[in-house]
Amino acid sequence: MAKTYKLAVLPGDGIGPEVMGVAVEVLSKAAPKSDLSFTYNEFKVGGSAIDAYGVPLRDEDLAQIKACDAVLLAAVGGPKWEGLPYAIRPERALLRLRAELGLFANLRPATVFPELADASTLKREVIEGTDILVLRELTGGIYFGTPKGVEKTSEGFRRGVNTMVYTEPEIERIARLGFELARLRRKKVTSVDKANVLETTELWRDVVTQMHKKEFQDIELNHMYVDNAAMQLIRNPKQFDVLLTENLFGDVLSDEAAMLTGSIGMLPSASLGAAKGGSGPRLGLYEPIHGSAPDIAGQDKANPIATVLSLAMMLRYSFAAPAAAEAIEGAVRRVLKDGLRTADIARPGEKTAGTKQMGKALTAAL
Repeated sequence: MAKTYKLAVLPGDGIGPEVMGVAVEVLSKAAPKSDLSFTYNEFKVGGSAIDAYGVPLRDEDLAQIKACDAVLLAAVGGPKWEGLPYAIRPERALLRLRAELGLFANLRPATVFPELADASTLKREVIEGTDILVLRELTGGIYFGTPKGVEKTSEGFRRGVNTMVYTEPEIERIARLGFELARLRRKKVTSVDKANVLETTELWRDVVTQMHKKEFQDIELNHMYVDNAAMQLIRNPKQFDVLLTENLFGDVLSDEAAMLTGSIGMLPSASLGAAKGGSGPRLGLYEPIHGSAPDIAGQDKANPIATVLSLAMMLRYSFAAPAAAEAIEGAVRRVLKDGLRTADIARPGEKTAGTKQMGKALTAAL
């Protein structure tokens, strides 16, 4: 009998419900390939929760989400809620989920599919063959450090404050995962910092170096300042394997890496917690890295592939189900090879498919 798991489904805002609908259909076809089945538990988060409840994430919903085996999120936010206080904006739901679930590591792969090499704004010879994993520390750094906020000085003008903070154990935890992931790939880690001007990242560089020396000498390690890393991603992306970053740097660089692939609509992500039993599957939140795209919401134009590829990451990291994960990835490659394109990955003048058509093609390919 198939083993049944509880999946928290968070459609969110904008195009979220549309791409989530495709993802659920794909998962229902793929899960049996690894003898799995899922019950779906849907919750409002982000702007939709603000509209319904006045808060981006209700305490009672959070409690139920924490009881699930994994979390699938589509997108949150939009201009509609931008004027709200920061404490209740849609994005706070995502930050709270990461903190409450202990999700300290964000994995953002940027892989250039050969069929989409011409969709990138860079030359084919620069990006073809690119396969990068950006590993971003997720629960520390300037997004979570205190003090923070906007205050009035004694002179009567406003001052904004954010604090970048990292402890040695936080850096060790993410660095160890980076080296372990590199062992499964091409055995190369590039650690990104700004150690020449930021003391926090000077500590980052020192901790990563010491861990490499003690436990991971079989992995090639080099260090790169964040400004140089941003340039090198465009100049020569194929030099990178695992990019190890703190929170803010990873947020920026992973979006830059996304454009190497031709569209942010192609990029999945996984936010992982500690491994069960020290080395087993991990609790995770899985989401595309694109936003809610309210300008095309409800128009059947959104690309669901990033959400679908997030499913493959979920099956691999939270449920140790590589057969189902590979089936999904194979279906995506097959559909792209057959020439089906949503608007964001189509060449000028090329016929495009809608969200629903792409979803039907993916399930058929499975």
